[in-house]
Amino acid sequence: MTTVKIGLAGLGTVGSGTFQILQENSNEISRRLGFDLQVVQIGARRENPNCDTGNTEIAGDIFELVGNKEIDIIVELIGGVDTARDFVLQAINNGKHVVTANKALIAEHGNEIFEAAKSNGVIVAFESSVAGGIPIIKAVREGLSANSINWIAGIINGTGNFILTAMEQEQRDFDSVLSQAQELGYAEADPTFDIDGTDAAHKLAILASLACGVPLNIDAVYKEGINSVTQNDIAFASELGYRIKHLGIFRQHENGLEVRVHPALIPLSSLLANVQGVMNAVMVDGNAVGPTLYYGAGAGAKPTGSAVVADIIDVARAIKAEQTVPMLAFENLSTDKQYLPIDETVTGYYLRIQVQEKTGVLARIATILGDLNISIDAILQKDAHGVQGNVPVVILTKQVEEKKIINAVKSIESLLECKGPVVRLRVEHLDVDGVNL
Repeated sequence: MTTVKIGLAGLGTVGSGTFQILQENSNEISRRLGFDLQVVQIGARRENPNCDTGNTEIAGDIFELVGNKEIDIIVELIGGVDTARDFVLQAINNGKHVVTANKALIAEHGNEIFEAAKSNGVIVAFESSVAGGIPIIKAVREGLSANSINWIAGIINGTGNFILTAMEQEQRDFDSVLSQAQELGYAEADPTFDIDGTDAAHKLAILASLACGVPLNIDAVYKEGINSVTQNDIAFASELGYRIKHLGIFRQHENGLEVRVHPALIPLSSLLANVQGVMNAVMVDGNAVGPTLYYGAGAGAKPTGSAVVADIIDVARAIKAEQTVPMLAFENLSTDKQYLPIDETVTGYYLRIQVQEKTGVLARIATILGDLNISIDAILQKDAHGVQGNVPVVILTKQVEEKKIINAVKSIESLLECKGPVVRLRVEHLDVDGVNL
């Protein structure tokens, strides 16, 4: 029995979880591999009091790892982008295989990194960069490799899902729940990437590229966050039979690709609507297999560490098999496929309009929508709420091109009876052959 040796950069939440799994499950991992895995050096500025590293050498400078000739696989778990990019590229150029959980790094610099890996004949694995412990990368790359992927839709940020769940179940406002998420460690001290959609956009950019074989392009992902969702919107959505979730959506069309991240109303009966708390779920629809669902913990030390170790195992097998062709995620990429601008996408819409309580206002709004060939699916008119003498009117539309809704909203907001901006959220049904998913 021989040993594949690992250099672990980063000893935070995911780094410590990865190290613990490698130690706790070492016998089972060795049984499956037929040889051992050993962490021979850790790169970290300080030790983690919650992780017993024993006699493993700890280097204060992570770049010591890439020069260590004993190391076969570098595991990058430091986070961030700039230093991580330099570190990973240096490791690749030194002939090291790389495993990373860094979705921002892959989404923003993946094209460069994979080209370098190809040139140096090494592997870059990144299962844990999307949806934590859910093996969604393997599902798309391997399990569904016989399929053309029609669409992907998922809840891929646990922090946002926790906030929306608590707002609904506990009837609390956004700021209150965000503070609780930070106290529980679900949200960072600076939660911007979680609540403005950036984290989910990074993950969706990776999934979209894998699904249809185009270069990574984070700039093509349209994104909206959850910080504009109010308690009123959640309550009105529920009354209409929907729940608000923050979704990442990818679709292939003949004329281009949709890649978008935003809050959306989905039917209460759908599978994704019932994914609560910090859990993640991703649905993938293939032209041969149909819709498939992947559910599990999207973050955390052990769930994400599980995906990291799975990648380490795959790379170790390739090393021992003396695989000469690197396992690369992105090859034979197409540059012919175009990304659709957001105003060409087609969905249903939720419109919340604060209006004066006057006869004929609803008719004028309906006329504006009708003139633009926008069909109404449902209307909810409430008693006076908020501003004295004003009432909220909620309208659900049938599917329509976004540019028409933009024009409708401008016209509605120009009405004298309309008080304040119109709140607009998309409505997604994710139907396949009439089955509500």
